[in-house]
Amino acid sequence: MDEIAQNVGNETDPKLENLLNLALDATQEELRKSGDLKTGYDPEDNVWELIIKYQGSLDELKEQIPRIRVIPLLRGYAVLYVEQQYVERVAEFENVLYVEKPKRLYFALDRAVREACINSFQSLGDRRNQDLRGRGILVAVLDGGIDYTHPDFRNPDGTTRILALWDQTITAGPAPYTYGIGTEYSRETINAALASEEPAERERICPSRDISGHGTHVTGIAAGNGRASGGRYTGVAPQSDLIIVKLGNATADSFPRTTQLMMALDYVLRKSLEYNMPIAVNISFGNSYGSHSGDSLLETFINDVAGVGRTVIVTGAGNEGSADGHTSGRFEPQIQARPGQTSKKIEFAVSEYEQSFSIQIWKSYVDDIAVSIKGPSGEGAGPLKQIQGPQRFRIGNTRLLVYYGEPSPYSPYQEIYLDFLPVANYVDSGIWSIELYPGRIVQGEYHLWMPGKEVRNPATGFLYPTEGTTLTIPATAAKSIAVAAYDAIYDQLADFSGRGYTRATNQIKPDLAAPGVDITAPAPGGGYTKKTGTSMAAPFVTGSAALLMQWGILYGNDSFLYGEKVRAYLLRGARQIPALNEYPNPILGWGVLCLRDSLPR
Repeated sequence: MDEIAQNVGNETDPKLENLLNLALDATQEELRKSGDLKTGYDPEDNVWELIIKYQGSLDELKEQIPRIRVIPLLRGYAVLYVEQQYVERVAEFENVLYVEKPKRLYFALDRAVREACINSFQSLGDRRNQDLRGRGILVAVLDGGIDYTHPDFRNPDGTTRILALWDQTITAGPAPYTYGIGTEYSRETINAALASEEPAERERICPSRDISGHGTHVTGIAAGNGRASGGRYTGVAPQSDLIIVKLGNATADSFPRTTQLMMALDYVLRKSLEYNMPIAVNISFGNSYGSHSGDSLLETFINDVAGVGRTVIVTGAGNEGSADGHTSGRFEPQIQARPGQTSKKIEFAVSEYEQSFSIQIWKSYVDDIAVSIKGPSGEGAGPLKQIQGPQRFRIGNTRLLVYYGEPSPYSPYQEIYLDFLPVANYVDSGIWSIELYPGRIVQGEYHLWMPGKEVRNPATGFLYPTEGTTLTIPATAAKSIAVAAYDAIYDQLADFSGRGYTRATNQIKPDLAAPGVDITAPAPGGGYTKKTGTSMAAPFVTGSAALLMQWGILYGNDSFLYGEKVRAYLLRGARQIPALNEYPNPILGWGVLCLRDSLPR
């Protein structure tokens, strides 16, 4: 083992999250090579994008930090753009309570409507002379954009059903509200584009596009009207008005960030207040970084703004269930380290051509657990010292960056963060191991996560993974309705679907499951395609929430049918399938979506 540097005793700022403290201590080369650390950093301008929780006014911050840009969000959150030399000064302001850096987000990628009891729900409404197809309710989709020309998102007269479209990736402007990024397109602008017969003119008026097709597909499940298929592929709430946000930025980074998601959620909730309409929000993005206990600023933001207006927020559970990206275990309680006490060896494979990856170890702060690491060649480092500041080691042709975190005002847990960076181009491939040595153990549970499967090579993963607690964040937010996927055709489980419960808090997540295998929905260009994933399951619940709010609020059956009450109705109606015997459970939550049975009897 070649220990190349060890920053012993460096003071860390308790107002800054662990990953941000490490990123600020990292060299420019380490930032460039690390997928996690560089997220939110612009090396050209030396500027960080940050999330803060604050109280009172930010005027003093604006006055005293040169060239800072502040984007206030609802309920005491804000996004900042600040030069690196001033980040620690931001934390010194009394009104700033906590600071995080953004994280990368990735996608949680005909018969299903019937299996979810949606058709029978609408038939029940028809018998009561209530057209339960979403009219008067907003459906907001925060995703990869939309093909606004697709017939399924247009009225019978050819005009758009989209009230507002914010494309965060187009810099022309004007940007909405005070966000300062992207371009907002109104319904009038979109209709002007649709009225043009020339594709070039249409693109000049409204150039927003859905390159991946993901956002178009998700929106079609939630609210497509099926016009391009003669009604065959109709979504859940086909008469709802739409608000669309295309997440992302104009840089080469292909993954949107949590800051952009927070601004998008803030935007659609402000729109719902502006239009004075109930809103169901769909989020099919997620990531694996965090304690999975619901305590990141993204999750607390979702919890706080879920009470704004008449709102339901739905998240996909992610596709990490069978991705080999999580493992866990437990030590038996003991007062102190005992000679010969068995350690825990955790092995993981690193494939060839892996440019970088990280592992987070999360445990109770009251437990003393030492860590050592061994590479494929037998070289190793550790047991590592539990000190403030980063520690750096070299194992073979891999540089290891280690950071022992501390609890925060929002989280009582401890993180040990390991970043594997190449000396040249790639991390050493082969079988690695992490050894955990117990000292004083009170609680004993530990969890390890790698980044999501979308950002690592398929052969990189734990050799003995555990499928539990593989929900992606923000599905772990308490006030979101977390949706798993199942195969509605065969009434079977979907092995890819993220599993609960939440770590440490043991909250029942996912809340329920919806169809997520081979779902046919709109594709860019006017046709349809099949996709699989919890991204496809979540919009079934989003559309269902819109129909419940229409039944309750617009038809006067229950003026308070939004927020947690919608969740309660959906859980009450959830159907138990034979694949599992015990409900609720960490795979399907309270059961699978059955909208018809969610109405009070």
